[in-house]
Amino acid sequence: MKQCPVATCFTPEATCALGHLKLTDCPEWTGSGEKDAAVPESSDEIILPWSGAALGRTDVGFVAGRAKPMMVSLVGPENAGKTTLLAAWYLLVGRGVPISDRHRFAGSFTLSGWEAVARSLQWAPGSPPEFPAHTSTRGGRGQGLLHFAFREDDERLRDYLFTDAPGLWFQKWAMNEEAGDAAGARWIFERADLFLLLADCAALSGQERGSARSAIQVLARRVGASRRGRPVILVWAKSDIQLPAEIEKSVRDAVKSQIPDMEEFSVSMRAQPEGDEGRGVGLTTLLEKVLQFRRLKQTLPSARGDSSDPLFLFGVR
Repeated sequence: MKQCPVATCFTPEATCALGHLKLTDCPEWTGSGEKDAAVPESSDEIILPWSGAALGRTDVGFVAGRAKPMMVSLVGPENAGKTTLLAAWYLLVGRGVPISDRHRFAGSFTLSGWEAVARSLQWAPGSPPEFPAHTSTRGGRGQGLLHFAFREDDERLRDYLFTDAPGLWFQKWAMNEEAGDAAGARWIFERADLFLLLADCAALSGQERGSARSAIQVLARRVGASRRGRPVILVWAKSDIQLPAEIEKSVRDAVKSQIPDMEEFSVSMRAQPEGDEGRGVGLTTLLEKVLQFRRLKQTLPSARGDSSDPLFLFGVR
């Protein structure tokens, strides 16, 4: 399929970035020397400025046009449960499960993206539900930003972007912040407002628990050094699996030594475990906590005057 020569325009999949209803009226498109200018011209058809798939770096501008969205980064090693947590949240919202007295679901620009991550958790006759495939740098389901909008009790709309990124990105970034194949993780950590650091209880209680513990400790050190005061929640994923007490303590102590003000939550897809004192429990409880966070007053990082990044076009956070 022909693509527009303008780097930030994705017509004909989305509307023309320059505002032309017909591609034949766009000088960039017609001037590229290709013949195909097929766009629906009937009055009852319209191409939207988004495809419904996960958003990329260049197509979040129309989300930020209302106000800068709250960006929530799910961080963890491979197979920690990041994508499964996103899928479970989407299914809960889709079923109309009340998340909070203060927040009502008000839409999404990435419904196809949410469906892609949640499809394997949906039950179909004759086949049991499965956990989502790994988010891969080469997978058919592209990693990106998933969007939710919620209306608060004062009727104000708030937008949220959730990262769906491979664990390998974060593992590479934790070992070497400047690694070439850690660019995706660096982009996330420059822009996120809130971090959920996932500790995989299955891995931490398995035969490779030593390696799993080292991985989360290394990642916690990098997160602590890079967060610049932004909030971090330690999420004990797959918490229906009992952890050895010494492993749990060593992980908690390692994270707390780097992030003294961290909070803790436990989530499980199979059961609601007993919660420790001071630790939130459950999928809806964690999502409610995320929705209640307010951004830091200062801009992080400082926006450059020549920045074209749509996430930096607004100083109010």
